[in-house]
Amino acid sequence: MAEYRKYTEEDCKKDTIVHINQVREFMMSSAIELLRRAVAHDRTKLESPELEIFTEYTPKLKGSTYGSEEYKTFLKEMSAALKHHYANNSHHPEHYENGVNGMDLFDLIEMVCDWKAAVMRHDDGDIYKSLEINKDRFKIGEQLYSILKNTVDRFKTI
Repeated sequence: MAEYRKYTEEDCKKDTIVHINQVREFMMSSAIELLRRAVAHDRTKLESPELEIFTEYTPKLKGSTYGSEEYKTFLKEMSAALKHHYANNSHHPEHYENGVNGMDLFDLIEMVCDWKAAVMRHDDGDIYKSLEINKDRFKIGEQLYSILKNTVDRFKTI
């Protein structure tokens, strides 16, 4: 049987400080990744082929109801820009072969922030309605749906 030396309160404090510092480092690295994404978000919309198509369709989308047949028609008409956009922006489920299941937490955070901002561009935008539509559209399970809804709720307090 192995012998262990006594684990003191001082040992515990030292180990806990190491743990705290490791968590702090991971969280700061995560914050830096979110800041990098914030700076780079949707820059491809400022270049061809996206710029020309979004210039034409942004006012049309603003007047449409998210998820409506009219909205879906506009998306089809914008397919060249959207194909380019999704290929170059990992915060869209369409970026991944397996949709939301291919995403990481950074993609998800950027995605829900994007959805929140996108509904603000629609005359009748509603983030909760958007979440419901996207739950079906992207086959989002109940657990992730709850997390996304909780995150939207948190926007009210930050």
